[in-house]
Amino acid sequence: MPTQCNPDSMLFARLDRRELVADFGGGAITSDAGALLLGATDKAINLVDRFAACFTDGRTAGRVVHDVRTLVGQRVFGIALGYEDLNDHDDLRRDPVLGPVLGRLEARRARCAPLAGKSTLNRLEHAPVDGDRYRKIAHDPDAIEHLFVDLFLDAHAKPPARITLDLDATDDPIHGRQEGRFFHGYYDCYCYLPLY
Repeated sequence: MPTQCNPDSMLFARLDRRELVADFGGGAITSDAGALLLGATDKAINLVDRFAACFTDGRTAGRVVHDVRTLVGQRVFGIALGYEDLNDHDDLRRDPVLGPVLGRLEARRARCAPLAGKSTLNRLEHAPVDGDRYRKIAHDPDAIEHLFVDLFLDAHAKPPARITLDLDATDDPIHGRQEGRFFHGYYDCYCYLPLY
């Protein structure tokens, strides 16, 4: 008896007028289908919109291809999916799941991808507190700090009486003579040791 290798298609929530279907028959594929769950979580807590509100965009609106909300969402979801480095986004900008989860099915201009590449996201990551002539996207550090507190409090029916933060250092072994390296006897190697 032959084995059924292609299960039935799975239908997800509609996006605009389009159906979002998971199918295992080939075509545009992704290994990041977990973004669908992240998108559903985002809809429940409105993280991306709330986080994007902590940024100001001084760019000329008519020339903007990727708005701040999409840039923030792409970066947040990228990190959650394990893509810490910005260079991964040159491929992710055309991902068949990440774009629709962020509401970007198609590019706004010809010769552009639905999502941003590493250079555009780099401008977001290095956004100054106050925008300047060359860096038009700025962020509000106080608003970002308050957002994390608000998200934590929103997750509880009533605020907890006590919060304990257990901070640990994480070793990041390096190879070569990078700036900021040091030898750590416990790990027996040169490493960075950021405290999160």
